[in-house]
Amino acid sequence: MRRLAYAVVTLWFIATLTFVLMHLVPGDPFSSEKLTPQIHQLMLKKYNMDRPLWQQYFTYLGNLVRGDLGYSMRQMNRTVTDMIREGFPVSAHLGLQALAVGVTLGLSLGTVAALNHNRWPDYVAVFLALVFISVPNFVVGSVAQYVFGVKLGWLPVARWETPIHTILPTLTLAVSMLAGQTRLMRTSVLEVLSQDYIRTAHSKGLSSGEVLRRHTLRNAILPIVTIMGPLTAGIVTGTFVVETMFGVPGLGKYYVQSVYNRDYPLIMGTTVFYSVLLVGLNLLVDLAYTLVDPRIRLGKAAD
Repeated sequence: MRRLAYAVVTLWFIATLTFVLMHLVPGDPFSSEKLTPQIHQLMLKKYNMDRPLWQQYFTYLGNLVRGDLGYSMRQMNRTVTDMIREGFPVSAHLGLQALAVGVTLGLSLGTVAALNHNRWPDYVAVFLALVFISVPNFVVGSVAQYVFGVKLGWLPVARWETPIHTILPTLTLAVSMLAGQTRLMRTSVLEVLSQDYIRTAHSKGLSSGEVLRRHTLRNAILPIVTIMGPLTAGIVTGTFVVETMFGVPGLGKYYVQSVYNRDYPLIMGTTVFYSVLLVGLNLLVDLAYTLVDPRIRLGKAAD
């Protein structure tokens, strides 16, 4: 319950900060358009922006509590909720695919590297991790489009129509995750392998496979679980650079458009949506600790 209370306070703070920052920017969403003063005033009135700031704030919070994110200022008659409902499933599809590929390969490479410490598999894994973590997504995507799409003609370079169209953007997103997971898992496994209970497990006659499965991986994966919440939230809500490069109609497209157009309801709505997802996944990570490490579940009772 305490964690839930912290989550509510965090979401309130983020919503308030977003509202304040939007209104600190000079001008308003309609100041750049060629409107007569009368029409400009009518537009402000339509979106309740002619009221005092404190009234706008409490109206915004009241709507937020009811789940009403308002209407887009640029795409008439479209609610922010509808736009999120349209873009999020696509971003989630792409993100979850990339997450599955990146985490699976990263954990595997990191484990192989640690088990072959200071041998050639370790050097290869570390080299690949350093290369992939240093290269930005848009560079990886551009090279993949040119090599596999243009030169070889194996895969489509853009659009979102069939499962084949998802391969290049998925691999582009997975590369950076693969690099980070490989380095983290390698370090974690090496640390666990140096612990006394691993030597004890070997001395009891357990096979290397049993020690790896029952003792090494289960303890080494705790740092990975820690970062899975924000990692999942970040990639599932859409990486707008990759989505733009490959023509993916996800949530990232709407977010970029909202910032460019100063679409206040869409900016605040997508930011709050992202925050809810991030806070919720972090809560799930806390619960997942008790499944991975039973000692955490018994910590309070032991105290």
